[in-house]
Amino acid sequence: VVKVADFLRAPDFYGPAHATIYTAMLDLYESREPIDILSLTNRLAEKKELEGVGGESLVASLAASVPTAGHVVHYAKIVQKKATLRRLISAAAAITDLGFTEDEEIDGVLDTAEQKLFSVSQQHLHQTFIPLKQVLVDAFHRIDALHKGGSAYRGIPMGLKPLDDLLSGLQKSDLIILAARPSVGKTSLALDVARHIAVREKVPVGIFSLEMSKEQLVDRLLCAEAMVDLWKMRTGRLSSAGFPHDDFSKINHAMAVLAEAPIFLDDSAASNVMEIRTLARRLQAEHGIGFLVLDYLQLMEGARADEGRVQEVSQISRALKGLARELNIPILAISQLSRAVESRSPPVPKLSDLRESGALEQDSDVVIFLYPRGRHEKTAEHPNVVDAIVAKHRNGPVGTVSLFFRAEHASFTTIDTRH
Repeated sequence: VVKVADFLRAPDFYGPAHATIYTAMLDLYESREPIDILSLTNRLAEKKELEGVGGESLVASLAASVPTAGHVVHYAKIVQKKATLRRLISAAAAITDLGFTEDEEIDGVLDTAEQKLFSVSQQHLHQTFIPLKQVLVDAFHRIDALHKGGSAYRGIPMGLKPLDDLLSGLQKSDLIILAARPSVGKTSLALDVARHIAVREKVPVGIFSLEMSKEQLVDRLLCAEAMVDLWKMRTGRLSSAGFPHDDFSKINHAMAVLAEAPIFLDDSAASNVMEIRTLARRLQAEHGIGFLVLDYLQLMEGARADEGRVQEVSQISRALKGLARELNIPILAISQLSRAVESRSPPVPKLSDLRESGALEQDSDVVIFLYPRGRHEKTAEHPNVVDAIVAKHRNGPVGTVSLFFRAEHASFTTIDTRH
């Protein structure tokens, strides 16, 4: 049972009696009791299920019909395979029925059909609710690992320690909104986070860029990793100070590092929320992505364009949160701020400045604003100081972290406040 309990579920059995017997076996396993004919029949009798499954004779016949327990994993895989095929047949039948649905929008029908197929391939078709006990066991192991120092953060580290300390990394199924006025460094920060997660944490990352081409994204990733001036690289005015300090050597090293990084770019015109959801599902199925970046939200189109932009953005926001939960990964969506922030002095962003919809504020788990304090306040330590303001944090504290924006490298770094 130790070899199969983690992937074989009771609903995988075709016969209800077999599902009931397997559930009783799992009960014994959780109670640290031996699993044999006597203990199993006793457990079924206690639950008043023994007669319903066929009595002691059926349990005994099942034990007698097993050639050897040594091949238990192989047998379990057969049961799981047949269950998956049955679910595929059910999904196919449901999709066939959808094909005769003419009163709904075709985009919605396609999305529903794809979701049914995706759920089968990812084995997400749970026939019952998940009991709290199972989630509590997982929570205990996670808390115990954190207590023992298994990882400094509960989520995926972003590479900027003050932000990671505040958020404990990026949590699975969270929708993170990164918002600021134009030319503050939203894309640069998002790419920094993506690069760190892919290169240092070895987590596959997907980047959907609706604004920049893949060539521009690669230029930014390269110069940030190599610490080379972005404008010099674009104009070809790279220095040749001699190995290993010349720009070409730095870029070569950065290329070698990024070539091994599991980063997947998409700069196509897939601005429709359904198309992005389709591509994201495919990315996870093929490459197992653990983090998604979307640049930027206002360039996306929703399914309700005829109902006004506010309703459209609300629908996009809910779709992205739903996608984060479905794929069980953090999604970072970049957003523009309204011009209302410029009318204040100093122009520090707040949640009401999120452009075009209050649904962004409602659906997101974390909202981070970038405020160029060095540009607006004379008391700032340096013109390139940018405050990352965590204005909403559903499961933790809010606060402000000061970062340093290296504009020439299109990259952010932390500020050492000890001196």
